[in-house]
Amino acid sequence: MAVTSPGSPVAQAPSATASATTGAQAEQVVLFVLEGIGQESLKGGSMPVFSRLVKEGSVTWSASAVKPPLRLPTMASLLTGMPVEKHGVTWDSFDFARGYPRPPTVFDYLDLSGGKDSAIFFMDESMYQLAKPEPYTDYQMCGPLKPECSPATVISYIRDYFRKATSGDGHGHAILSLPHFLVVHLPEPSRAGLAHGWNSRAYRDALRTVDSAIGSVLELYGELGLLKRTTVLVTALNGYGAAKASGNGAGLPHVPWIAWGAGIKAGKIIHQPVSILDTGATVLRALGLETHTEWESHAVEEIFAAPRSVQVDMGSGADAHSR
Repeated sequence: MAVTSPGSPVAQAPSATASATTGAQAEQVVLFVLEGIGQESLKGGSMPVFSRLVKEGSVTWSASAVKPPLRLPTMASLLTGMPVEKHGVTWDSFDFARGYPRPPTVFDYLDLSGGKDSAIFFMDESMYQLAKPEPYTDYQMCGPLKPECSPATVISYIRDYFRKATSGDGHGHAILSLPHFLVVHLPEPSRAGLAHGWNSRAYRDALRTVDSAIGSVLELYGELGLLKRTTVLVTALNGYGAAKASGNGAGLPHVPWIAWGAGIKAGKIIHQPVSILDTGATVLRALGLETHTEWESHAVEEIFAAPRSVQVDMGSGADAHSR
């Protein structure tokens, strides 16, 4: 796995400010889904790439997650744009008998509204529950049951996938072009925090490893000349120390939510309420797409440097803008 350094392509890439001021329309979106990350994780300098995205992008540290605050239900909410009580995934391990969630996902909306393909790289076997076979969505995953699985493994999968996608030959019928939407799941900080403590060396090492993985993906986009036309989103399924909680508190758990890159305002503190459910609609908005469905996901409009070209939002009409 490549390690990002001050001389790396990421460190020298055009800043988010340059992308935002040109009003660049994103052609690609990358979503990093982390675990065990919060504002406290930036202390100590373990995450220079993530810190740069925070500094140069639009950020809130208090996006609402869901209850129960578990990996599988929260990821299901992120992908379906629905709360747990509507998508129905309340368990936290793969159960073949339960089948796939019935509600459509952001991947379905991307295909229906713009014919956009997606590629998803998960790092936990529970996510098989969400890996519904679809012609426009490719999945690859590993997990803790495979000792070789690590962020470095996932990066090697992504590099191999992109090599096939840019070869001109594809791979079978599935990989014919680069995905418009890439999802990368990196849960290592939460695992380290739970096992060794949130102030442990193991947790700090996990932060460095995940930060390096983020940098490696952005380097890949830089190598392909795509970084200026790419919007990057980063959120988490649970926050710093929050993975310990059983969800007994009165409110919803809070997680970070960051946007950076093409078309995104730089140095912006997000003031509107943000939910992890809003991630899917924001992905479509970043790509200049619309969908006309009943969906509880709403674009985080204030992060965008340019107004919508068509003033119709996700959900059920004009009221979808009022959040």
